[in-house]
Amino acid sequence: MTNSPSPSPSYCGNNLPMTEQRHPDTQQVDTVTPNEDTQEVCYTTPDCKFDYCVKHPDYQALEVDASSIQGQTGSTGKIRDINKSFTHLYWFDITVALVRQLGILDRFLVVWIIVAMVVGVLIGYYVPNVQPAFATVQFGSVSLPIAIGLLVMMYPILCKVQYERLGSILADRAVWVQMMISIVLNWVIGPIVMTGLAWATLPDLPGFRTGVVMVGLARCIAMVMIWNQLSGGDPNYCAILVAVNSILQIALFSPYAILFINIIPGWFGAHSEGDIEQLSIWPVAQSVLIYLGIPLVAGFVTRFALRRLKGDPWYNTVFLPHFGPLALVGLLYTIVVMFANQGHNIIDNIGSVFRVAVPLLVYFIIMFFLTFFMLKWMGLDYSMIVTQSFTAGSNNFELAIAVSVGTFGINSDQALAATIGPLIEVPVLLALVYVSLWLKSKLNWKKQE
Repeated sequence: MTNSPSPSPSYCGNNLPMTEQRHPDTQQVDTVTPNEDTQEVCYTTPDCKFDYCVKHPDYQALEVDASSIQGQTGSTGKIRDINKSFTHLYWFDITVALVRQLGILDRFLVVWIIVAMVVGVLIGYYVPNVQPAFATVQFGSVSLPIAIGLLVMMYPILCKVQYERLGSILADRAVWVQMMISIVLNWVIGPIVMTGLAWATLPDLPGFRTGVVMVGLARCIAMVMIWNQLSGGDPNYCAILVAVNSILQIALFSPYAILFINIIPGWFGAHSEGDIEQLSIWPVAQSVLIYLGIPLVAGFVTRFALRRLKGDPWYNTVFLPHFGPLALVGLLYTIVVMFANQGHNIIDNIGSVFRVAVPLLVYFIIMFFLTFFMLKWMGLDYSMIVTQSFTAGSNNFELAIAVSVGTFGINSDQALAATIGPLIEVPVLLALVYVSLWLKSKLNWKKQE
């Protein structure tokens, strides 16, 4: 929640009293002294009826209207209309509250990505010799400008991972259960679903298909924390699942790429020549070690060193809010450079680029609702369900982009397909935040112990 000179609406999805505020990036709860300048007004909602909540003035006006016509001729229809107004006002206020929790980069991320794509295509299409200019200095198999962008994109994300929480796994059996559920969803079901959708929708586009599969193999460790926060998920479990996925990706991404790109399609009749891209494990492993390993070590060292030197409050409230947005800047810079290199290829294959959106869109929806209703049937509480659903339904498009560029090259169809990932994922997952909140208000939930 953010402070403003005048009281602004606040909604108690996190069940915080008026004198507590939760930092949007770190989930740290800070106690503040209420006063007229900083007081956040907590308005009553259907699932927030604490003693400190107050009724929104517009709700009060609607209640007066309803009481004044009670018992009059035709009052049933009028009251029904007033109840609809209650519902519309509630969801409008929820929308405003969610948008206010996002920073300027996160709030308009889709817009920034589209602008970066357009700028990149225009540079690549109209500026002569731009591609050779980017390739003058190489870092491994990637040009230095793009390598810098990929590392800058990953480093701040891995500074946010709460590695120190991993120790709690050994002490809490419930954490082990949730971790095993997450591993099955993320490392068994997710890759199978994405691979199946990629082959079903892109059978004639092997390069784009491989890029989509790479997106499915990269489990989310960044944006999931934002979706979890907005939907009222459990921040502690989310931090643990993100830390586990970060470590598993180092070990599993390379063999998974070989398995799902080289081997599994052959089991279902795909031929090795033309239909299946033959991928070697070392280029993938090298890209993972460079673009995930280096930032992971740097993020681990940065987190523990700065927290020891400056303290946890400073790290969470000063360093991360200022350093974290650098990841999105790195993403946008990488997209501009990639699309500048791909300008002519994109214009010539615009139909294929749009087709890539289909398996991605279907994948995000299937994984979210499959996880949501399966865990609801198992009897889990809402906060745990949305944490698992958004972890399973979102992907680490930054890693997919980095590995695709490092393995196949910046001008490849695979890299282009991976770049489409965030353009589809961000609006779809934001829409699913609203869906999860709507389901929270409509379904019966197990009480959290």
